[in-house]
Amino acid sequence: MRPAWSEAFVASQLGRAPTLGIDGAITPEWAWGGSTGPGVRVAVVDSGVDADHPAIGGLSGGVVVEPDAESPDGVTVREEAHGDLYGHGTACAGIIRALAPDCEIYSIRVLGANLRGRASCFAHGLDWAIEHDMQVVNLSLTTTNEDWLLSFFDLADQALRKRIMLVCALSNEPKTSIPAEMGSVFSVAATDATDPAVFYANGAPPAEWGAPGIDIDVAWKDHATISATGNSFAAPHIAGHITRILAKHPGLTCWQMKTVLAELAANRT
Repeated sequence: MRPAWSEAFVASQLGRAPTLGIDGAITPEWAWGGSTGPGVRVAVVDSGVDADHPAIGGLSGGVVVEPDAESPDGVTVREEAHGDLYGHGTACAGIIRALAPDCEIYSIRVLGANLRGRASCFAHGLDWAIEHDMQVVNLSLTTTNEDWLLSFFDLADQALRKRIMLVCALSNEPKTSIPAEMGSVFSVAATDATDPAVFYANGAPPAEWGAPGIDIDVAWKDHATISATGNSFAAPHIAGHITRILAKHPGLTCWQMKTVLAELAANRT
C-alpha cells in the first residue's frame, strides 16, 4: 500500500512543477512592466475604507466583522458597504491603489473607531478573505493574543495552499506580531525611502521586507491626506507590488513570489 499523499506523484496524476517560465533574469520589466493590477482581488483587513476618497475611486465589495455575544462564534460577519471609522484602512488602500490602480479592492472592517479590535474579529475577517478567494490580503494589524496562535497558523496554511498572498505589517513595538512572524506570510517593516518603487529584502526575519513607511503622505478619512509613520504603511507597498506582479503572472506560488521580490529588491546588488 502506498503511503498517504503519495498518490499525487503517480505518473498519471503528476502535473507540471510550478515555473516562472523565463529564460533570463527577473527584471522589473518582466515582473510588472505595463501592469496596473487588473483582475486581482485585494482585501484590506482594517478599519474600513472610504470608497469615495479620491485616492480610492471605489471598491469591489465590503464586509463588517463585529463582536456578537449571541453568535455561536462570538462575531457577526455582514457583507455590506461601509466607511472607515479611523482613516487607517483608507491609507493602506490608497497606497495599493496608487501602485495597482486597476485592481479590485475589498474592505474587511475588523477594527473600531479607536483602531482597536478583537483577535476573534481579525481571524474571522481573514477567514472571509480566504473563503472568498482574495488573491492578496493586506494586514496592517497584528495580535499578541497567543490563544489565537493556532487559529492563525491554520489560516496562514489555508492561504498558502490557495496561493493567497498574506502581507502583514509587524508591530511598531518589539513584541509578538501574529500572524506577521509566520513563515508563509510576507512580513514588512518601514524604511525611510520615499520612492514607492523602492523596497528591500532582509535575510534575517522577522522583518522580511522593508518599504516606505516613515513620514509619508497617505489618504485618510473625510477625503483628507496626512503625513504618517508606521509599519502599517509599509505593508501595502509590498501588497501593491505583489498585486501588479500577479496581474501579469497569475498563478505564482507564495514562495515563487518571495523569490521574485528578492530579485527586485533595491539591495539585490
